[in-house]
Amino acid sequence: MNILWDFDGTLFDTYPAYTAIVKEVMGNANIPDIEIFAQLKISFTDAFQYFQLTEEQIMTIRKQARSLKPKDLKPFPHLEDVLKLADKNVIMTHKEREDVAAILAFHKLDVYFEDMVAGDDGYPRKPHPASYEFLHEKHRIDLAVGDREIDILPAKSLGIKTCLFQNTAPGANFYLENYKDFLRVVK
Repeated sequence: MNILWDFDGTLFDTYPAYTAIVKEVMGNANIPDIEIFAQLKISFTDAFQYFQLTEEQIMTIRKQARSLKPKDLKPFPHLEDVLKLADKNVIMTHKEREDVAAILAFHKLDVYFEDMVAGDDGYPRKPHPASYEFLHEKHRIDLAVGDREIDILPAKSLGIKTCLFQNTAPGANFYLENYKDFLRVVK
């Protein structure tokens, strides 16, 4: 099976750190973390608009997010077990290539990935299907795994099966709360 993965919130549990950054940049506003988290899970752009952040705040958030150290970002439990099962793993992320490569290398997961389209590769942002189409043509993707609806929409448009991780939004072929249950759910 050839699997296309989203990165943030799918391979690595990054959203708690992003939530803390947004909250700090907003001056620790009296907004519950869960509300910030929920908006970020839709998209960063959605969160920035929802909280009416200034360009300066947005630049600060992006800078602080990029300054997170690989040791501070943890892969989800049992992820490596799933990566080992795939014939090929590829990534499509809005995150910068250099950052993803550093995080994967630090956690010794880089050996499991054959290819990547990153945010600085010039492709349109999700849910535009161009990056998925490129990876699908090159690797014949069987399954796309993401944590947000925008992660599965491009795959669906190409006829690729989809899996939502820790998200129950309608439209996916499979749903997972943890990677321990991967085989039970997608087989």
